[in-house]
Amino acid sequence: MHFTSEQRLDDGVLERAFTLGGIPGILWTPGSASAPAPLILLSPPPLGLRKTYPRLVARARRAAADGFAAAAIELPGSGDRPRWPAAEQARAELRRVMAAGEPVGDELIDALVLPLVDKAVPEWQAALDALLALPEIGGPVGYSGGVISIGIRLAVAEPRIVAAALFAGSFVPRAVFEEARQVTIPLHVLLQWDDEGNDRQAALDLFDAFGSEEKSLHANMGGHTGVPQFAGEVAAGFFVRHLK
Repeated sequence: MHFTSEQRLDDGVLERAFTLGGIPGILWTPGSASAPAPLILLSPPPLGLRKTYPRLVARARRAAADGFAAAAIELPGSGDRPRWPAAEQARAELRRVMAAGEPVGDELIDALVLPLVDKAVPEWQAALDALLALPEIGGPVGYSGGVISIGIRLAVAEPRIVAAALFAGSFVPRAVFEEARQVTIPLHVLLQWDDEGNDRQAALDLFDAFGSEEKSLHANMGGHTGVPQFAGEVAAGFFVRHLK
């Protein structure tokens, strides 16, 4: 891990940009901490860290207020990372299918999501190795956000993650749906009821499939970008319960 810049935000949070094996990332740590801080991994949507920075930094600031460090890395093919022609082709086909009002088939979902999951999860694990090696960061670790299939795979594959807040709203391959049955950590799942890009029933079926004894579904009215502010407060309380 190589830090490339740092700045102190107005609330005292230290923000540091880094690269890890050519992957850009951002680390936020509380302004004052007497012991190594628990860590929340903030997984962005595949839009790039620059585009999603305002949302990420808001979540990181809240995490820091609760005594947590937070980190995000750029997803494969997003932001400043090299273009990924196969992924771009799958996204273009998805846009065409949805614009035409056609059903999104399993083959397209697999092409869109599975390669991303296969590539992103080992990168997150490498980032976790590097982050936990820093003296200012300890465990436990939580995961928040992003492409829900990445969160599912990480929850199954990574024992250092003890709780996850997941955002329903991305297509889930059947293979990952089956992996969801193996998830046992506490889950907080956020669903926008009128998300125009989400199959609501599929999201409900996925929630039902999770194997966790503690899982809660928080559904709010509105579209994909209409998440109410108080929903973030509820998610923050979830991490306070499980990371402290």
